[in-house]
Amino acid sequence: MTLPLQINRRDVPVATARLLLTVAEAEQLHASLCHALDKQPALDGAPECRKPIQYPGGRHRF
Repeated sequence: MTLPLQINRRDVPVATARLLLTVAEAEQLHASLCHALDKQPALDGAPECRKPIQYPGGRHRF
């Protein structure tokens, strides 16, 4: 899997690169990003992993 990256400095693009990942690395990156964004509200259209889960008894977990 190839992930295109863009590096900005003060909102001005300064470089681009391609990050090559194995499937396992891509899955770990996905999990890490979801964990890092855990305290932020999910936007409309966000993937399922970013939406709150309703557990029996009313306990919420993200």
